[in-house]
Amino acid sequence: MTFQETLIQILNRLSETDPIFLWLFFAFSNFAENVFPPWPGDTITVFGGFLVARNLHSFGWVELVTSTLAGNLFGAWIMYRFGEVFLQWIQKKEFPFKDSLYDEESIDKTLSWFQRNSIVVVLFSRFSAGIRFFVSIVAGMVKMNPILFFGVFTGAVILWCGILIGSGFYLGSHWEDVLGFLEIYNRIIVTLIALIALLFFWHRRQKTKAAKAANSR
Repeated sequence: MTFQETLIQILNRLSETDPIFLWLFFAFSNFAENVFPPWPGDTITVFGGFLVARNLHSFGWVELVTSTLAGNLFGAWIMYRFGEVFLQWIQKKEFPFKDSLYDEESIDKTLSWFQRNSIVVVLFSRFSAGIRFFVSIVAGMVKMNPILFFGVFTGAVILWCGILIGSGFYLGSHWEDVLGFLEIYNRIIVTLIALIALLFFWHRRQKTKAAKAANSR
Protein backbone atom coordinates (compact mmCIF):
# COMPACT_ATOMS: atom_id res chain seq x y z
CA MET A 1 0.00 0.00 0.00
CA THR A 2 1.39 3.39 -1.01
CA PHE A 3 1.64 6.39 1.30
CA GLN A 4 -1.11 8.15 -0.67
CA GLU A 5 -3.49 5.18 -0.28
CA THR A 6 -2.74 5.02 3.45
CA LEU A 7 -3.46 8.73 3.82
CA ILE A 8 -6.75 8.41 1.94
CA GLN A 9 -7.77 5.58 4.29
CA ILE A 10 -6.96 7.76 7.32
CA LEU A 11 -8.97 10.66 5.89
CA ASN A 12 -11.92 8.36 5.19
CA ARG A 13 -11.80 7.09 8.78
CA LEU A 14 -11.68 10.63 10.12
CA SER A 15 -14.61 11.69 7.94
CA GLU A 16 -16.66 8.97 9.65
CA THR A 17 -15.56 10.05 13.15
CA ASP A 18 -17.98 11.95 15.37
CA PRO A 19 -17.10 15.69 15.12
CA ILE A 20 -17.20 15.93 18.93
CA PHE A 21 -14.33 13.43 19.23
CA LEU A 22 -12.30 15.31 16.63
CA TRP A 23 -12.92 18.59 18.48
CA LEU A 24 -11.91 17.00 21.80
CA PHE A 25 -8.79 15.48 20.22
CA PHE A 26 -7.51 18.82 18.89
CA ALA A 27 -8.46 20.60 22.12
CA PHE A 28 -6.59 17.97 24.15
CA SER A 29 -3.57 18.21 21.85
CA ASN A 30 -3.30 21.97 22.35
CA PHE A 31 -3.86 21.57 26.08
CA ALA A 32 -1.17 18.88 26.32
CA GLU A 33 1.52 20.95 24.61
CA ASN A 34 1.08 23.65 27.29
CA VAL A 35 1.55 21.26 30.21
CA PHE A 36 3.86 18.68 28.58
CA PRO A 37 6.25 20.33 26.05
CA PRO A 38 7.42 17.08 24.35
CA TRP A 39 3.87 16.55 23.06
CA PRO A 40 3.89 17.29 19.27
CA GLY A 41 1.03 19.78 19.48
CA ASP A 42 2.28 22.06 16.70
CA THR A 43 2.52 19.14 14.27
CA ILE A 44 -1.03 18.04 15.10
CA THR A 45 -2.29 21.61 14.64
CA VAL A 46 -0.71 21.66 11.16
CA PHE A 47 -2.51 18.38 10.44
CA GLY A 48 -5.76 20.07 11.51
CA GLY A 49 -5.28 22.65 8.75
CA PHE A 50 -4.60 19.79 6.35
CA LEU A 51 -7.89 18.12 7.30
CA VAL A 52 -9.86 21.32 6.74
CA ALA A 53 -8.31 21.67 3.28
CA ARG A 54 -9.40 18.13 2.39
CA ASN A 55 -13.03 19.18 2.94
CA LEU A 56 -14.01 16.84 5.74
CA HIS A 57 -17.72 17.52 6.25
CA SER A 58 -17.46 16.64 9.93
CA PHE A 59 -14.67 19.09 10.76
CA GLY A 60 -14.22 22.64 9.45
CA TRP A 61 -12.68 26.00 10.28
CA VAL A 62 -14.97 26.77 13.22
CA GLU A 63 -14.29 23.44 14.91
CA LEU A 64 -10.52 23.66 14.41
CA VAL A 65 -10.16 27.27 15.57
CA THR A 66 -12.38 26.86 18.65
CA SER A 67 -10.72 23.61 19.73
CA THR A 68 -7.26 25.16 19.27
CA LEU A 69 -8.14 28.23 21.33
CA ALA A 70 -9.96 26.28 24.05
CA GLY A 71 -7.13 23.77 24.51
CA ASN A 72 -4.44 26.44 24.64
CA LEU A 73 -6.31 28.69 27.06
CA PHE A 74 -7.18 25.85 29.42
CA GLY A 75 -3.58 24.60 29.41
CA ALA A 76 -2.24 28.11 30.04
CA TRP A 77 -4.70 28.60 32.90
CA ILE A 78 -3.59 25.35 34.56
CA MET A 79 0.08 26.37 34.38
CA TYR A 80 -0.69 29.94 35.48
CA ARG A 81 -2.43 28.61 38.60
CA PHE A 82 0.42 26.14 39.15
CA GLY A 83 2.89 29.05 39.11
CA GLU A 84 0.88 30.90 41.77
CA VAL A 85 0.68 27.88 44.06
CA PHE A 86 4.23 26.62 43.44
CA LEU A 87 5.95 29.89 44.39
CA GLN A 88 3.99 30.11 47.65
CA TRP A 89 4.73 26.46 48.41
CA ILE A 90 8.49 26.67 47.80
CA GLN A 91 8.75 29.86 49.89
CA LYS A 92 7.00 28.34 52.91
CA LYS A 93 8.00 24.69 52.66
CA GLU A 94 11.21 23.42 54.24
CA PHE A 95 12.86 20.50 52.48
CA PRO A 96 16.37 19.04 52.04
CA PHE A 97 18.74 21.05 49.82
CA LYS A 98 16.35 24.00 49.71
CA ASP A 99 19.24 26.45 50.13
CA SER A 100 21.02 25.08 47.06
CA LEU A 101 17.86 24.85 44.94
CA TYR A 102 16.07 28.04 45.97
CA ASP A 103 17.98 31.31 45.64
CA GLU A 104 15.48 34.02 46.55
CA GLU A 105 17.65 36.85 45.24
CA SER A 106 18.06 35.25 41.79
CA ILE A 107 14.38 34.39 41.59
CA ASP A 108 13.40 37.93 42.53
CA LYS A 109 15.64 39.31 39.78
CA THR A 110 14.13 36.93 37.23
CA LEU A 111 10.57 37.75 38.26
CA SER A 112 11.29 41.49 38.22
CA TRP A 113 12.69 41.21 34.69
CA PHE A 114 9.62 39.25 33.60
CA GLN A 115 7.28 41.87 35.05
CA ARG A 116 9.02 44.59 33.03
CA ASN A 117 8.89 42.60 29.79
CA SER A 118 5.83 40.42 30.37
CA ILE A 119 3.81 41.41 27.29
CA VAL A 120 6.68 40.86 24.84
CA VAL A 121 7.72 37.59 26.51
CA VAL A 122 4.19 36.14 26.53
CA LEU A 123 3.62 37.20 22.91
CA PHE A 124 6.80 35.66 21.50
CA SER A 125 6.85 32.60 23.77
CA ARG A 126 4.33 30.95 21.47
CA PHE A 127 7.08 30.38 18.93
CA SER A 128 8.86 27.88 21.21
CA ALA A 129 7.16 24.98 22.99
CA GLY A 130 9.78 24.84 25.76
CA ILE A 131 9.58 28.57 26.50
CA ARG A 132 5.78 28.81 26.41
CA PHE A 133 5.60 26.09 29.07
CA PHE A 134 7.63 28.15 31.56
CA VAL A 135 6.15 31.54 30.65
CA SER A 136 2.67 30.61 31.88
CA ILE A 137 4.17 29.39 35.16
CA VAL A 138 6.22 32.56 35.67
CA ALA A 139 3.19 34.71 34.80
CA GLY A 140 1.37 33.00 37.66
CA MET A 141 4.33 33.49 39.98
CA VAL A 142 4.40 37.27 39.43
CA LYS A 143 0.59 37.37 39.52
CA MET A 144 0.45 39.04 36.12
CA ASN A 145 -2.97 40.60 35.55
CA PRO A 146 -5.05 37.61 34.33
CA ILE A 147 -7.00 39.70 31.80
CA LEU A 148 -3.77 41.09 30.36
CA PHE A 149 -2.05 37.70 30.37
CA PHE A 150 -4.86 35.80 28.67
CA GLY A 151 -5.50 38.67 26.26
CA VAL A 152 -1.88 38.70 25.08
CA PHE A 153 -1.76 34.90 25.18
CA THR A 154 -4.86 34.66 22.98
CA GLY A 155 -3.32 37.05 20.48
CA ALA A 156 -0.13 34.97 20.43
CA VAL A 157 -2.13 31.76 19.90
CA ILE A 158 -4.02 33.32 16.99
CA LEU A 159 -0.75 34.49 15.44
CA TRP A 160 1.26 31.28 15.83
CA CYS A 161 -1.49 28.72 15.36
CA GLY A 162 -2.78 30.75 12.42
CA ILE A 163 0.60 30.23 10.74
CA LEU A 164 0.53 26.50 11.55
CA ILE A 165 -3.06 26.01 10.38
CA GLY A 166 -2.41 28.06 7.24
CA SER A 167 0.63 25.90 6.45
CA GLY A 168 -1.41 22.74 6.91
CA PHE A 169 -4.22 24.13 4.77
CA TYR A 170 -1.78 24.99 1.98
CA LEU A 171 -0.29 21.50 2.22
CA GLY A 172 -3.74 19.92 1.97
CA SER A 173 -4.79 22.15 -0.93
CA HIS A 174 -1.68 21.24 -2.94
CA TRP A 175 -1.36 17.66 -1.78
CA GLU A 176 -1.09 16.18 -5.27
CA ASP A 177 1.85 18.49 -6.06
CA VAL A 178 3.46 17.62 -2.72
CA LEU A 179 3.12 13.89 -3.45
CA GLY A 180 4.86 14.36 -6.79
CA PHE A 181 7.70 16.19 -5.05
CA LEU A 182 7.93 13.50 -2.34
CA GLU A 183 8.18 10.74 -4.96
CA ILE A 184 11.13 12.51 -6.62
CA TYR A 185 12.66 13.26 -3.21
CA ASN A 186 12.34 9.62 -2.10
CA ARG A 187 13.99 8.38 -5.30
CA ILE A 188 16.90 10.78 -4.80
CA ILE A 189 17.31 9.73 -1.15
CA VAL A 190 17.16 6.00 -1.99
CA THR A 191 19.73 6.51 -4.76
CA LEU A 192 22.04 8.43 -2.43
CA ILE A 193 21.74 5.76 0.28
CA ALA A 194 22.55 3.05 -2.28
CA LEU A 195 25.59 4.99 -3.51
CA ILE A 196 26.82 5.59 0.03
CA ALA A 197 26.39 1.89 0.84
CA LEU A 198 28.33 0.88 -2.29
CA LEU A 199 31.12 3.33 -1.50
CA PHE A 200 31.26 2.07 2.08
CA PHE A 201 31.59 -1.59 1.04
CA TRP A 202 34.10 -0.70 -1.69
CA HIS A 203 36.18 1.25 0.82
CA ARG A 204 36.08 -1.65 3.31
CA ARG A 205 37.08 -4.10 0.59
CA GLN A 206 40.00 -1.93 -0.46
CA LYS A 207 41.06 -1.56 3.17
CA THR A 208 40.87 -5.34 3.69
CA LYS A 209 42.96 -5.96 0.57
CA ALA A 210 45.56 -3.45 1.71
CA ALA A 211 45.73 -5.08 5.15
CA LYS A 212 46.18 -8.55 3.63
CA ALA A 213 48.88 -7.26 1.30
CA ALA A 214 50.70 -5.68 4.23
CA ASN A 215 50.51 -8.90 6.28
CA SER A 216 51.81 -11.04 3.42
CA ARG A 217 55.03 -9.04 3.15
